[in-house]
Amino acid sequence: MSPLKLGLIREGKVPVDRRVPLTPKKCVEVQQTWPQVQVVAQSSDIRSYSDQEYRDLGLAVQADVADCDVLMGVKEVPKDQLLPNKTYFFFSHTIKKQPANRELLRQVLQKNITLVDYEVLTNARGERIVAFGRWAGIVGAYNGLLTYGRKHGLYQLKPAYLCTDLDDMQEEYFKVKALPPIKMAVTGSGRVAQGALEVLQKMGLRRVSVYDYLYHDFDEPVYTQLGSSDYNQRRDGRVWDTPDFHRSPQEYVSTFDKYLPVTDLLIACAYWHPEAPKLFTEADTRRPNFRINTIADVTCDIDGSVPVTKRSTSIPDPAFDYNPTTGELAPAYSHPLNITVMAVDNLPCELPRNASRDFGRQLIDNVLPHLFGGDPEGVIERATIARGGQLMPRYQYLQDYVGETLAEASH
Repeated sequence: MSPLKLGLIREGKVPVDRRVPLTPKKCVEVQQTWPQVQVVAQSSDIRSYSDQEYRDLGLAVQADVADCDVLMGVKEVPKDQLLPNKTYFFFSHTIKKQPANRELLRQVLQKNITLVDYEVLTNARGERIVAFGRWAGIVGAYNGLLTYGRKHGLYQLKPAYLCTDLDDMQEEYFKVKALPPIKMAVTGSGRVAQGALEVLQKMGLRRVSVYDYLYHDFDEPVYTQLGSSDYNQRRDGRVWDTPDFHRSPQEYVSTFDKYLPVTDLLIACAYWHPEAPKLFTEADTRRPNFRINTIADVTCDIDGSVPVTKRSTSIPDPAFDYNPTTGELAPAYSHPLNITVMAVDNLPCELPRNASRDFGRQLIDNVLPHLFGGDPEGVIERATIARGGQLMPRYQYLQDYVGETLAEASH
């Protein structure tokens, strides 16, 4: 039986993404675990793991991956680089009908491509099984403290993207000893929030209960974690019910206003649904007791849960100022009364080697056994958006999103 060829594709999206689905060591592990599989890397000069690092472990590196059966990337593949009749794995950002990727999905259908989207790979309980969320939280919290330190002239942290890896970044943590007794709130309870909490804990900062955060003062910097029930309640006053909040977010109102007078730095890590309440309003930022002056919006929903996140930012230029009086945006740190917002939308790219190692581990443990083992549990099937020029049944709702031109093309 000829080996199944798994190709790691060169990332083509701009701005460049240096992550990779499988590191060189993980490629070797794949070949040892599934002897029928050969992994090849498409040559790339932007990957955080060099071509030579793959070659050093005996892996094939080639410019052309047209002879591969399955192609794996990270971000959306540029339309002109899609090879027909192949199986692709990447984050396609099409399942919410994102306008920028409509043509990408059309090309996938026209080129008879099987598209498996990492974002919808789930286990039997519907939980995601591969994600970069923890790394968004780790870098997001770090960037929040970097931004706070710059804003107040306290210390200069080396930006995460200039650090070799997480160990290198952790060498910077001691600098936050210069923090005054501020209060920091982390929203969320998922992978992203866990990543953020990991950083604050490793920095040696003190965690306090929500009650103590609200009602006590401290002579050192402290942080707390806020779950959805800590800052939302039902409109009709009924008791909190988490499944109900996820089912009917429009029935809830924000009670976040109680944190506004006591919070200096907000690290927003909670998943937000467009029907759910926003944390606060732009009008709230003009109240005399609004104390938040720095926000790390890790979720980075434009005009989402954090209404002052008016745009996303880039890794080299991670922050901007929001002027509460005028509602206008200004360069970061331009006036002490402005709110400084960090809203980088691709945070895991700042520590690409660590994020790639973690992602590869999840692929090997949670996805590849189903890809190479017949998929009896339907893990790959559930995440397959398109096959044979058709949208799969659970993604039929995307028909109107791709519709018109395909219908015309078939006449």
